Amino acid sequence: MSFPDFNSSNPDALWERFQELLWFDDKLEMWLDISRTKISYQDLTSLEAPFQKAFQAIEKLESGEVANLDENRLVGHYWLRNSQLAPSNEITELIENEIESVQNFGQQILKGKIVSSSGAKFTDVFWIGIGGSGLGPLLLIEALKQDFLGLSFHFLDNVDPVGIHQKLQSIKATLDTTLFVTVSKSGGTPEPLIGMEQARHFLESFGGNWQSQAVAITMKNSPLDSQAKSESWLKIFDMPDWVGGRTSITSVVGLLPISLLGKDLQGFLRGALLMDKSTRNTDLVANPAALLAASWWVCGDGKGKRDMVVLPYRDRLEVFSRYLQQLVMESLGKKLDRDGNSVFQGLSVFGNKGSTDQHAYVQQLRDGLDNFFVTFIEELQDSKEIKTLNGRNPGDYLSGFYQGTRAALTQADKQSITITLMKFDEIRLGALIALFERAVSLYAELININAYHQPGVEAGKKAATNVLLCQESLIALLDDNEPRSIRQLQALIPESNFETIYLIIRHKLANDFNYSMNGSWGDPDSLLIRKL
Repeated sequence: MSFPDFNSSNPDALWERFQELLWFDDKLEMWLDISRTKISYQDLTSLEAPFQKAFQAIEKLESGEVANLDENRLVGHYWLRNSQLAPSNEITELIENEIESVQNFGQQILKGKIVSSSGAKFTDVFWIGIGGSGLGPLLLIEALKQDFLGLSFHFLDNVDPVGIHQKLQSIKATLDTTLFVTVSKSGGTPEPLIGMEQARHFLESFGGNWQSQAVAITMKNSPLDSQAKSESWLKIFDMPDWVGGRTSITSVVGLLPISLLGKDLQGFLRGALLMDKSTRNTDLVANPAALLAASWWVCGDGKGKRDMVVLPYRDRLEVFSRYLQQLVMESLGKKLDRDGNSVFQGLSVFGNKGSTDQHAYVQQLRDGLDNFFVTFIEELQDSKEIKTLNGRNPGDYLSGFYQGTRAALTQADKQSITITLMKFDEIRLGALIALFERAVSLYAELININAYHQPGVEAGKKAATNVLLCQESLIALLDDNEPRSIRQLQALIPESNFETIYLIIRHKLANDFNYSMNGSWGDPDSLLIRKL
């Protein structure tokens, strides 16, 4: 195999590159084209040895070797669509039982065999989850929902009080026929637990029965699991320790939404399974995930120096870039490599959808900084319900806009990748997700970082916990009604700092009229705060 280098002004060379670098799978009817990146034959040759090492590492991970050494945890999302890969019969049985349980539960809900406490069929789902527990299900719902099929979904993925109020108001009319699903692997993450408390209070304030409408997805014996069992919630699903949040979409976290939509759960898993098989190929140019990872390496000089702009040319993949932000950035954004060296690795992801972005930031992509590469995603089959009117077919125009944008970027010497689906369904969505999961795994091996831990996230959680503890101490100090300055308060709470005290007080006084303040907000040292 050999092909010419990228030359935007040579159409013959571009065509030859296209033919040599094009990957196609006839079972999935899916294409990957990396020919419009600047990857060279020499690049692929030099990456051959590192990729063979990466393939071996992923094989060990799939066989059950501990991959997340920081947490001494197995990484088993690949087993979720092929339970026979699991390292023990116990895990195999767990996976198969959960899939069957999810499928049966969804069917019983949709057929009205499981009903709310009022005896009515469930109509809505109020999904409470953060990070991958929210983004994965949101992607699935936006990608697969159809009118008049399945339940309507509402997502609570933040602790914004205004947002919580608006989301709860959106289910007021269907409160007694809404299924409340809380996802928290550890059972102790604050955001989903706060959301659950607010949702429960809202339901019970209108006379509803929480236990008969509540579903938990959590680890066995977690605080949430214990609570759900002691209160006899409607259903509890297991989220094993070896499933990470950002790779949980083929677990119960993703399968339950698909089931409650009335869509093809098994097809989704089959698509991921087929892609997993393709991405185990140790021939670099025949492995789509390896080609994708190699392109990321070349586009970003092995350091993530260019951002990945995701442009799906379908409305239902609008949130795909948000999903990839967590999968890619949380996995690859690391300060230290496995040897403890400071490497500051990562790959930034952003995007929206085509052709909307042709009237937004494509102007900068075409004519501005060369600090990105584009990943186009297109579907060939259009809706049969939309006809050609006045000689104009929307699907033809959409395809033309994609091709035009790709050509314009090439002319400007800007790099792009294209993923093409013959049609979009549960199978291809499963394959698309599995493709990026494997590409992340392989790229992490190339740059020698742990893709499966998240020390930065944990540091943020720890810092937030410290602020909340400081807030408790501060409120307790102010209970004696003595006016105090920020400096006086900080001296009494040694683990705090001046800015933290100021920010806590500013928020508290904006919401609680039991406190008073003298001085100027613009001069923090002048403030005196007391409880009335």
